[in-house]
Amino acid sequence: MNIGIQGTVGSFHYEVAKNLFGEDNHFVECMDFNDIPVLLKQGKIDKGVMAVENTIAGAILPNYALIDEYDLHIAGEYYLPIHHHLLALPGQTVADIKEVWSHPMALLQCRKYLRSQPHIKLVEEKDTAEMAKIIQQKQLKGIAAIAGYEAAKLYDLDIIAESIQTNQINATRFVVLDLKNGDTVQNFNKASIRFKLSHQPGSLVNVLQIFNRYNLNMSKIQSVPIVDKPWEYAFFVDLLIDRLADYQTAMYQVARQVIELKILGEYTSMKK
Repeated sequence: MNIGIQGTVGSFHYEVAKNLFGEDNHFVECMDFNDIPVLLKQGKIDKGVMAVENTIAGAILPNYALIDEYDLHIAGEYYLPIHHHLLALPGQTVADIKEVWSHPMALLQCRKYLRSQPHIKLVEEKDTAEMAKIIQQKQLKGIAAIAGYEAAKLYDLDIIAESIQTNQINATRFVVLDLKNGDTVQNFNKASIRFKLSHQPGSLVNVLQIFNRYNLNMSKIQSVPIVDKPWEYAFFVDLLIDRLADYQTAMYQVARQVIELKILGEYTSMKK
């Protein structure tokens, strides 16, 4: 398959795609999240892998908006523990490093360690794994990247400082995206939905009461601004399902309470 990933081969998106689908696929590198839905719509990739939330940074709202805007289908999910390592050419130590190149989020998540190394200048770049690749290709000494184990292995770099993220409990939730093909999913236990409400008192409470009545546990609720409609919001909800019949009845009742209801995906939950 052709699988779209954000970033370079060796990135965390690549690690997720490899773990889900295996190495014997073609991984299409996308430097911008916006490229993934476009390539799906153009038929240039079969699947896309996209991060939607992190235990430290929270929800990635623009990605929720992309899924909605391009009418994409969520076919699955994957939770990946994030371990940031300091990578450099073999034979160097932390004392040899003058600059660290990495994505702003990686730099932010490692800020405590980086503050303890005042001799190192921080340089923001677009992708973690790409910086590791450039260091190897150009044989840059005195420069380090912050990236994962996959990048170190692929680009033959040493891990000169391991797991430097400030919060050791750091994980990202990724979703698998494709174009809905009309096939019916059997035996799913999780659903991602999106709905819009009218400006009436209690409209959200009414929907939440339906979830409660039919024993649907919300693992996520997120409001996202509606483009071109200031101060109006869509709600994205992930539901854990015990009985499919209860879920189906609840969706019928929710559809009667909201302006618009969209089922983004029905799939098997991956335990965190």
